[in-house]
Amino acid sequence: MTDTPTAAAEPSLFDEIAAGDVLTLAGVAAMFPAHRGKGRMNPSAVFRWATTGTKTRDGRSVLLGTVRVGHRLLTSKAAVARYVAAISHTPAAATPQPTPTARRGRGEQAAAELERLGA
Repeated sequence: MTDTPTAAAEPSLFDEIAAGDVLTLAGVAAMFPAHRGKGRMNPSAVFRWATTGTKTRDGRSVLLGTVRVGHRLLTSKAAVARYVAAISHTPAAATPQPTPTARRGRGEQAAAELERLGA
């Protein structure tokens, strides 16, 4: 899988790796704690990020950008940062749902407005 830049000024993943910002999937796993907090994350989890991706709250699937060099998948710290930002972002459309009391109040206001208008 390759990383496609979202802006023309953003360097490509290959350019980041060529500049020396290179990580193996095991290196990415070493950056994060294990699920239960003791040890480090398993590299197979990072492999899944790169191959199947992670679903976001709005239903998109986000992949960790990688470059295949021989039999290895390589990525960069910047690509990991973009991936984490993409899966951590809460879309603006996902606003908290109103409580039942608030919905009831809005319904009563709408009914009063309809009565005032004669509908």
